[in-house]
Amino acid sequence: MYLALKIDVDTLRGTREGVPRLVEILRRHDVTATFLFSLGPDHTGRAIKRVFRPGFVGKVRRTSVVRHYGVRTLLYGTVLPGPDIGRRTAALMRGVRDAGHETGIHCWDHIRWQDGVARADAAWTRAEMERACARYTEIFGEAPRTHGAAGWQMNVHALRLTQRLGFDYCSDGRGTSPHLPVYNAEPIRCPQIPTTLPTLDELIGLDGVTEDNVAAHVLERTLEPASAHVYTLHAELEGMRLAAAFEQLVLGWKAQGWTLGPVRTLYEAVEPMALPRCTVHAGSVPGRSGTLLVQGEEFLHDVDLAAAA
Repeated sequence: MYLALKIDVDTLRGTREGVPRLVEILRRHDVTATFLFSLGPDHTGRAIKRVFRPGFVGKVRRTSVVRHYGVRTLLYGTVLPGPDIGRRTAALMRGVRDAGHETGIHCWDHIRWQDGVARADAAWTRAEMERACARYTEIFGEAPRTHGAAGWQMNVHALRLTQRLGFDYCSDGRGTSPHLPVYNAEPIRCPQIPTTLPTLDELIGLDGVTEDNVAAHVLERTLEPASAHVYTLHAELEGMRLAAAFEQLVLGWKAQGWTLGPVRTLYEAVEPMALPRCTVHAGSVPGRSGTLLVQGEEFLHDVDLAAAA
């Protein structure tokens, strides 16, 4: 039973404060993880445009966004200029790699990607991903080998680029198991290893779940034996106010018999081109507003190609 830890780093504050705390927690428990970095400007304040999205205001209220992110971060890109995360924290990012963790790309500009990629064309998508790859290479001295999309937001151009930019595997969506994605009958040859468990911000504030008991609710989802899970945490949440909840999860998962580590270990345990081909599409998950990339059914070549035609 293997449980992969995927850590999304969205903001400058999350990089500076949340990442070191997570590295320390993981060190104490002799665990490594996959850290995915936002590498360009922090424009978190521009998320205010989502106020008109169904369910967004309710999520902000129940998950205490201001307490988790801080007022200053919520002004970046509006009242305050957006600081360049990669420029300011390059040494810190290299320190994560040097501590034995896997590193990869989350995005160039988190808000720009999360709010824009669904409607973006090929040129826009390529520019965003190539900027992130170039900055990663500048910081780490080598090309990135994995990508996990901001907000689990992707389009067909981005999926095509996961193979063309040379990633070994990606973790861009939500689902149940590793697979080769098929988008509208178009196969993509870069494996996807999706997030399988709910995130803390998807649970808190619903059905009696609080910051104090959220770890117990996640641990209920992993009681049943399974071959693997992928859990996505955030430097701005588990690395800050919810650090105690994350430590409860690490201890609980170990007690349940799970081996914890980076997502790459799951990739290395499979034969990539032998993975099942599964459809991927825009779908929803409980507790999260809007749509995101979701794994669908296994793609049955003859039947599904005929249907697509």
